[in-house]
Amino acid sequence: MPHFSSFAAETPDRPAYIMANSGEVVTYAELDRRSNQIAHLLRASGVNRGDHIAMMMKNCAEFLQVAQAANRAGVIFTPISTHLKQEETAYIITNCKAKLFIASASLAEVATQAAAASAGLNRCFCVGGAIAGFEALDEQLAAMPETPIDDEFLGAPMLYSSGTTGKPKGVYWAPHADSIHADHPMSGSVGAFFGFGVETIYLSPAPLYHAAPLHYNLMVLGLGGTSLIMEHFDPEQSLALIEKYKATHSQWVPIMFVRMLKLPEEARSRYDLSSMKCAIHAAAPCPIDVKEAMIDWWGPVIVEYYSGSEGNGFTIIDSANWLTHKGSVGQAIIGEPRILDENGEVLGPGEIGDVYFANSRPFEYFDEPEKTKNAFNEHGWSTMGDVGYLDEEGFLYLTDRKNFTIITGGVNVYPAEIEGLLITHDKVADVAVFGIPHPEFGEEVMAVVQPMKWADASPETEMELIDWMRERLSSVKVPRKVDFLEQLPRMDNGKLYKRHLQDAYRDAV
Repeated sequence: MPHFSSFAAETPDRPAYIMANSGEVVTYAELDRRSNQIAHLLRASGVNRGDHIAMMMKNCAEFLQVAQAANRAGVIFTPISTHLKQEETAYIITNCKAKLFIASASLAEVATQAAAASAGLNRCFCVGGAIAGFEALDEQLAAMPETPIDDEFLGAPMLYSSGTTGKPKGVYWAPHADSIHADHPMSGSVGAFFGFGVETIYLSPAPLYHAAPLHYNLMVLGLGGTSLIMEHFDPEQSLALIEKYKATHSQWVPIMFVRMLKLPEEARSRYDLSSMKCAIHAAAPCPIDVKEAMIDWWGPVIVEYYSGSEGNGFTIIDSANWLTHKGSVGQAIIGEPRILDENGEVLGPGEIGDVYFANSRPFEYFDEPEKTKNAFNEHGWSTMGDVGYLDEEGFLYLTDRKNFTIITGGVNVYPAEIEGLLITHDKVADVAVFGIPHPEFGEEVMAVVQPMKWADASPETEMELIDWMRERLSSVKVPRKVDFLEQLPRMDNGKLYKRHLQDAYRDAV
């Protein structure tokens, strides 16, 4: 796979990416120039091959320029969630041993506090406005050469786990090659399955600090395609962008599907979506009814995968296979899935247990040898903490995260199944299901709903939802109570931060 700079030489005016809201176009030539300048600035700031930097940036034109600069300077770069508070941000900056920190001006309060509390930083830069005590990136780049640095080496991202169970952990993969012209490690498997190439127009509605948007955009740029970067997800704007730019590929999380499906029919049918060849989704369980509705609407272009920042396994399934294996996340193309019981014994088809992957590339949690050790069993198989089963054909089905399994009266209840049903109700915009203590059964099932209209947050709607579920679920799975919140703690990576809700309700019992 050629480096993106080769496209800058061949087709300098070709859009590398377009910022959806502003319409700003960054050509391949501009991306090449800016990433060269930033690479020079890294060297001038004492950041050399193998060193680390941190970046806390909203989706903006500079994000991919910094990422590509690190990738051609042999630097390990850590994008940080823009939703974190000062303490957790400072922990990541210090833990990843960053020598340099770049932040968006809109995050000034957290950025300044975190930088002050972090050890080891040489310099701090800001984009999109001023931050007290930070240098403006644009001003510093003006004096930097636009030609490549003398010592170009391949860098790599180091992403942190979401921290839903304890402190976040940095998932470290050393650069897989020295040359910046080396293929992306997933281009021959994942990229080939998706059909990424020079003609790709890739709609990216999620934050770039997450693993999939970051890797897929870098892969598209390495192949000479064009990315459409949304600053913020909006369901109808997403449809309009597909029509306007004739987007061929896109990447979603299930809650985005839900938001688009719940648009008025007039809005849903207004746009021509026929250019879409591959709509990729992952990050959270997708309710079967939701996925069926998306395939009915967009056609058999929906492709699902299951993986994580650890990259220790990767399963994938297209629409045709999913329609004959509904609920599956597919067969493995990286690693070999194994289902283990609580004693570490391998289970057979249809038996639910912990999902492990064998024979995959090992990873490590940065500077956390004990946590790294605990992620692997005695066979060297590793887990991302999910529960599921395999069928006779090797298709993997996930039931839930291990930490969220509810044990009520000795029966395992998987919240994802209940959430998948409730989200299809017309009055439900979002939902979280979890267990709370019960004096007799150990735990009971609790549901918290974000209604489509706050006026529906009433005892009458609670009984309506419970009765509706009783008609569709076995009694042990039906929540004994439904509460309402105006906004659930779901981050823009599509993951529901149930731990915060669960802790609040357990403390109240």
